[in-house]
Amino acid sequence: MNRAALEHILRAAAAIANEREFVVIGSQAVLGQFPDAPDALLASIEADLYPRHAPDKSDLIDGAIGELSTFHQTFGYYAHGVDDTTATLPAGWADRLVPIANDNTGGATGWCLEVHDLAVSKLVAGRERDLDFVRVLVRERMLDPDLLRQRVMMLTASEDVKQAVGARLLRLEAPGTSGGIP
Repeated sequence: MNRAALEHILRAAAAIANEREFVVIGSQAVLGQFPDAPDALLASIEADLYPRHAPDKSDLIDGAIGELSTFHQTFGYYAHGVDDTTATLPAGWADRLVPIANDNTGGATGWCLEVHDLAVSKLVAGRERDLDFVRVLVRERMLDPDLLRQRVMMLTASEDVKQAVGARLLRLEAPGTSGGIP
């Protein structure tokens, strides 16, 4: 997915949900801070989002422009309506959201996770594709390693989750790995 596709999804979601502000929490949130992100970060054809002030309307979005919808079949990408509990994030994440709002969003604003917060959520999820996503962010120097470590420390999660995230971060930091966090 590219920035224009995300803007299209925001425009469509606004019309469907009758809302103007959306939080974008999945991998495509990277497009808020990096509109021309490397292709390796744009492999997903879905944008995970929810109406900022009405997360309960996510089902409307999922039903109308979600996976296997006419929208998806027509454009090759889709929205995945999620909610405000979908991602585990560092404290203060909502204060660091990056807006997308322009003529292409039709009056809607997509509030995208800041890249370090996005990386932490990917480390929490811990799937190989999520770790690969963080590796690309590191390789492309789109993350500050010290700030990433700080955000991991700010994680609002159980001790078990924090330990798992710490272990994943250590794996990425290990010399000779493809992660290579300095």
